[in-house]
Order: sequence, then structure tokens, then C-alpha cells
Amino acid sequence: MILIALKTTLALATIVGGMSAVSMAQAKTLKISHIRPQGATVDLEVKDLSKQLEALTEGNLKLKIFAASALGDYTTVQERISVGAIDMAVQPAATAVERKMQISAFPYVAENWAQAQKIYGPGGAIHDAMKGLYAKQDITMLAAYPVYFGGIALNREAVSPGDPNVSKGIKVRVPGIKSFQLTADALGYISSPIPFSEAFTSVQTGVVDGVVGSGAEGYYASFRDVAKTYIPVNTHFEVWYLIINSESLADLDDSSRAALIEAAKEFEAKRWSKAESDQGAFEQKLAGYGATIVPLSDDELAAAAKKVRTEVWPQILSDIGAEWGQSILDKIEK
Repeated sequence: MILIALKTTLALATIVGGMSAVSMAQAKTLKISHIRPQGATVDLEVKDLSKQLEALTEGNLKLKIFAASALGDYTTVQERISVGAIDMAVQPAATAVERKMQISAFPYVAENWAQAQKIYGPGGAIHDAMKGLYAKQDITMLAAYPVYFGGIALNREAVSPGDPNVSKGIKVRVPGIKSFQLTADALGYISSPIPFSEAFTSVQTGVVDGVVGSGAEGYYASFRDVAKTYIPVNTHFEVWYLIINSESLADLDDSSRAALIEAAKEFEAKRWSKAESDQGAFEQKLAGYGATIVPLSDDELAAAAKKVRTEVWPQILSDIGAEWGQSILDKIEK
């Protein structure tokens, strides 16, 4: 009897231990990076995403959030997600990793928010193209995260801001991405590629007179102390992406994976519903901080778009592969 009881106890212990191991195996904490400081809009929305996932999975799936590029700049993070060293991120596409990803920041593709959502939202030509490009890097794109239409921030007064054919004599910092350099030049500015980590000091000390490559939200977050003028010239449509290492996604249990995919769709839908109003709010924040907002007329925006499409598009297409890039633009035109 003692022997039978002992065997029963051992069997129960094995079952309980096995159940505990399964429970532990299902519980996951994923590291997620983003590029803005704590308390910024994206930080708050990622925190909401984390809470939603915990609720949907009864605590089995959690996110550990690393704000302000704490795990490295977005290019480094994308590379590390590709090899599984970091699980997730919400950030711009790293064109240094794949030139074709310049399609995401192609200048003057969309003229307004309605067009942008058709192009960059679910089922859109660029949305689908980016999914495919990420997949080749062992990364799954879960959602697009629209941010703003881009503009130009200056530490001085503007010069003929609505006429792209006037040489401004103003040197501006641009990211090390060909599309931004060419766009700034086409609009009459003198582009100077400078790493983001050096951009604020470069404006502050007068190495450059302003910045191209961001929009009101980005300029308010990082350049509000040196931004005296803001020109919403719609240089490009800024969209970030919620991405995850494909193996990290596959390793989740079925219910956690389904919860993440569903939560990501809701995360994307919420962003589209408020992104346009957020852009206006950040323009007002810049104005409240002392910047002069220089609005452009529809004709002036159309003139800028026409010049950039004529001069810049062929060069970017050549850089990313003319046939592939044109096929995306053709889908947009349809």
C-alpha cells in the first residue's frame, strides 16, 4: 500500500510539474523598442498595447518597453530584430538595411490623409510592399503606424517657402537617405547629411540652418528649442511599422499569437483614426513654443510636388530598382 501511495504521489507530482512547465513555457515577455522619449504619443500607445495583450492572454504575453532608442538607433534595432536579438519595435524602416525600403518615404506619393490611408494602410500598395521587404529579413510586419506629413523646421525666417524654384541659400540637415537629400535640393535648400545624434547641436551652433526629414511631432520632440519657423510642405508621408522577429512570433502559443495579431490590427486602426488630428495638435504646440507656422496654399504644395516628382522620382527609382519601384507607383495610380 505504501509503495502504491508513493507511486501515486510521484505521478501526481510529475503531472503538476508538467502542467507548471507548460504554463511557464507559455508565459512570454517580449522586448519592444521605439524611438521617442517616455511619455511621447507612441510610448503611451505601446503601453496601451502591452496592457491589452496582458488582458487578452491573462498575463501570458507581456511587453518590456525600451523607449528613446535605448537598444540602439532604428537601423541597429532592425538588424537585431532580423537575427532575433530583439523581439519587436515600432519605428521607421531602415533603408540602410534594404534600399527598396525607401519606397516607404517616397516624396509626394500622397497628397492628403485619405490618399495616405489607401496607400499605407491595410491592403495599400506600400503597406503590402513593406510587408514583403520585411519578410525577406525574417521580420513580420504586424501593423503600419502613421505619424505625419513631413515639413521643414528652420532656426531663422523662411525664404520664398512656397516657391521650389528659388534657391534659398539655407543649409538643412537631412537624414543619410537619398530621397530626403534629393527632395531638399529640389525644393531649393542645400542638403547636408548629418546623423540624428548630431542634428540638434548642428542647428544650435549654426552648422546648418534647419532640418528636413521629420514633421511637427518630430520637431517638437527633438528640435523645439531651435525651431523658429515651421513650413508644412508635405515632403513625405512618415509612417513607422510595428514589427516582430518572425521566429519570436512563431514561438508564441496559438492563443498568444492570435491575441498579438488582433491587438496589432486594433493598434493600427486607432492610430489612423487620430494621426491627422495629432499632426495639427503638434503644429500648434510648435507655435505655442514660439515657432512661426508658414502654411502653404494648395497651388504652392502642388508646385513643390510637381518639381520633386519630375526631378527626384527618377533618381530614387534608379536607386531602388526602376522596374520594382515603378510597379508600386503604378498600383498607387490605379
